[in-house]
Amino acid sequence: MATHLDLEEQEQLDALKHFWNQWGNLITWVLIAVLGAYAAWNGWQYWERRQAGLASVLYDEVDRAAQAGDVARVERALADMKDKYGGTTYAAHAGLLSAKVLAEKGKPAEAKAALAAVADKAPNDGLRAVARLRLASVQIGEKAYDDALKTLSGSFPAPYTALVADRRGDVLLLQGQREQAAAEFGKAYQGLTAESGDYRRLVGMKLNALGIDPDAGAKAGAAS
Repeated sequence: MATHLDLEEQEQLDALKHFWNQWGNLITWVLIAVLGAYAAWNGWQYWERRQAGLASVLYDEVDRAAQAGDVARVERALADMKDKYGGTTYAAHAGLLSAKVLAEKGKPAEAKAALAAVADKAPNDGLRAVARLRLASVQIGEKAYDDALKTLSGSFPAPYTALVADRRGDVLLLQGQREQAAAEFGKAYQGLTAESGDYRRLVGMKLNALGIDPDAGAKAGAAS
């Protein structure tokens, strides 16, 4: 009986790994995009009207190049933006957008450099957190798991802590550290609200695959 359960759990875990390898980064980048929009709104106070107007012209160039998939233009426009308006909100968003294109076009080293610059120089904590999470996603894609854990270490703004815990759980699971991964998934599950919807359910699925009832703590509290 125990062997049957072990095999069933392993099949669930393998299915989960396959699902996350195929869709995990897409889910994470979509959620990060929402959080990034929130960070951008909070960071708008850093801008003066004239600076924002001038920088928006360069950002539009990055955006057009990104939509065209023109990597050379993206890199030139990003370099120009960083040279003239480095450390600003527009530069941070240009870096995030450029990194996405670079990663999709098979240039992970350049994508990581763009994200590292945003993580270091963005004008608010939210944008820096977004950059670190995206950097970790690129590192996971390269199987640079220790680097990803390092990127995900340290403090993050409160709205991002559950997502960080989930990503750490992914890395630890890929390293075969099931107990540590389960602990991180547990933190993520508890940190996500009901409004998180499908994302919270996905984290619950990861815990179930590891043989853990994600709602066990809440049920025990209600019973007492």
